[in-house]
Amino acid sequence: MELEDLTIEGARAAIASKQITATDLAERHYARIGSQDGIINSFLSLSRERALRQAAKIDEMAAKGEELPPLAGVPVGIKDVLVMQGAPATAGSRILKGYRPPYDATAVTKLEAAGAVLLGKLNCDEFAMGSSNENSAYGPVLNPRALDRVPGGSSGGSAAAVAADFAVATLGTDTGGSIRQPAAFCGVVGVLPTYGRVSRYGLIAFASSLDRVGPFARSVRDTATVLQVIAGKDDLDATSSDRPVGDYVGGLEQPVEGIRVGVPEEYFGEGLDAEIRAAIDGVLAGLKLVGCVVKPVKLPHTKYAIPTYYVIATAEASANLSRFDGVRFGFRAEEAKTLSAMYRKTRDDGFGAEVKRRILLGTYALSAGYYDAYYRKAQQVRTLLTRDFLAAFADVDVLVAPVTPTPAFRLGEKTDDPVKMYLEDIYSVAASLAGVCGVSVPCGTTMDGLPIGVQIMGKHFDEATMLRVAQAVEAGQRA
Repeated sequence: MELEDLTIEGARAAIASKQITATDLAERHYARIGSQDGIINSFLSLSRERALRQAAKIDEMAAKGEELPPLAGVPVGIKDVLVMQGAPATAGSRILKGYRPPYDATAVTKLEAAGAVLLGKLNCDEFAMGSSNENSAYGPVLNPRALDRVPGGSSGGSAAAVAADFAVATLGTDTGGSIRQPAAFCGVVGVLPTYGRVSRYGLIAFASSLDRVGPFARSVRDTATVLQVIAGKDDLDATSSDRPVGDYVGGLEQPVEGIRVGVPEEYFGEGLDAEIRAAIDGVLAGLKLVGCVVKPVKLPHTKYAIPTYYVIATAEASANLSRFDGVRFGFRAEEAKTLSAMYRKTRDDGFGAEVKRRILLGTYALSAGYYDAYYRKAQQVRTLLTRDFLAAFADVDVLVAPVTPTPAFRLGEKTDDPVKMYLEDIYSVAASLAGVCGVSVPCGTTMDGLPIGVQIMGKHFDEATMLRVAQAVEAGQRA
């Protein structure tokens, strides 16, 4: 059994038929991590004892011939902004070094209840702030498809772990593109669920009205399987929705003929790489061949998405990160002589440059005299962006667009220019602000062999239709 070809269904079937044990499967993944992740740097910590304990449980069920749960024995990695009981939870930051939470995030609980074997915690941009995974206090993650390139961020470790065959599936988080962009850069599938579809309980918050938890995997079917497990109402998260969870996996078998596909013209202007444009044109041609109706749509306020996002996200980050002060958990600057000095020194030494930049921006936007001019205005524009999507979805079922303006860029290429880095999110932040769902699906490679992803966005809580179209795109790439 080759790890490169392993799917969730394949792993579960092999364990059920006793072709391999869950313990052996976990050990093979740990061996691969041990031999290759010294270069990639995708894992920050491994939870071997917990993983092997779970694998032994699955093996016992298989030995008794019991029905196995949907993720039985499947090796999964968890982004380090999601907490796991007893495991380090650093959020990629020095300020949380040494923190081991006493509980599991709801998404983690659901994965383990479904039989998943949790391998460990994955590297990420500090507090999920970044588009390249170069902002981690524990070193950058490299792109397994091209080691001189970034894997995308902030969930670069999650995408890289799947691309490097260190895990069958992983969890990441997306605030402004942090699942979809790394999925595109690493050539894997990444799903952004509708806001409220997956519980945020146990997620170390960046921007609470934007953060979402979602899966990475090698195929649309595998991401649909994981999403079906982690989705649903959670009494521990007041923002989680009680709307019924659809049959995402079963829905993949339905035809896509007649589905209306919108192409937002604002996503295909100046700055879009020619090879990405050509690849997406190919996707649209393929969707026409299988019976989809492709038509242009307008999202007229898209040009305001980047400034709106960076006002709202930094304002919420400023509020959320105020709790990290050296008093209750994580790093504390011991050499400070007074309480106020300890606060200042802890935050100065504990936070990285990008986090400090965003805290300053957010604090400014929320300050007296500027709240109405910036934060309130940004929220008003957010409403206009949401209305754009609602108007478009009155006429079409899904939207198809680029994920990023360029393929994966080189390590260090944009670290000295924050604005240029922020513009990497130009095609992803609008969906984040509007709360709609999205998925990045591989749709080809550049002449240099770099992966290209296409973004498919769906209506609120209509992940099922979005995933059906995504599977059609994936099938077209195999044809």
